[in-house]
Amino acid sequence: MKFARVISAAGETVSVAEKDGKLYKVEGNILDAPHVTDQEVEAKEWLAPIDPRAIICIGANYKAHAEESGKDVPEYPIVFMKNPNAAIGHEQPIKIPKVCDDEVDYEAELVVVIGKPCLNATKANALDYVLGYTCANDVSARIWQAVKGGSQWVRGKAFDTFAPMGPFIVTSDEIPDPNTLRIQGRYNGETVQDSNTDDMIFDVPTLIEFLSQDTTLLPGTVILTGTPEGVGWARSPKLLLKSGVVYEVEIEKVGTLKNQVA
Repeated sequence: MKFARVISAAGETVSVAEKDGKLYKVEGNILDAPHVTDQEVEAKEWLAPIDPRAIICIGANYKAHAEESGKDVPEYPIVFMKNPNAAIGHEQPIKIPKVCDDEVDYEAELVVVIGKPCLNATKANALDYVLGYTCANDVSARIWQAVKGGSQWVRGKAFDTFAPMGPFIVTSDEIPDPNTLRIQGRYNGETVQDSNTDDMIFDVPTLIEFLSQDTTLLPGTVILTGTPEGVGWARSPKLLLKSGVVYEVEIEKVGTLKNQVA
């Protein structure tokens, strides 16, 4: 099943499910026994497919990306967070902040959506807590990340609109193994990131086990699992997000997220 959140042509914010290329209104919370109705919905605007309780992110989690960034392979996952207000949806604009000048980068990522309270999961049962998966762009202000952010990454990663997600959450029954998926990023139609989630240093079950140690991951928590190689800041010359640029994230079996920079 595929779930999304949209603003309908009638101006309502509604959850929808996709069937046969059409959208149908969902009654109830998608986290708790949602009921898909026969009422068709026309999407006027796409929102993030879930209103996130928390946005947890993992840095340097692909081997080739760690290499291009000049980082050693980490012994433990590198964890940071984004402000939930950074979340936007498919085809909503990424807005370059006034305080960011020639530094905003793209990162195509697979997102894990937690579907029920998760505490002290094991690798063996970690995927039982997953509602599904979606696409994200971990938009990053690199100078803020490295210099202005007080030696941590949150500030440079958490500006408004810096967490595009969507269009859909694809439920976990359709993706039994999230670490076998091709992941791509396209800059104005040109493929600049092209990898597979099997290049993750810490796979999805390992991340859930690590993050849930004595810490409850609430339903609606999203986990951005890291980006593959090809980011703009590591290129020469640098390839950055500027007004008018369209960046797409495509993940096998999950979908394609598309956002234009304002």
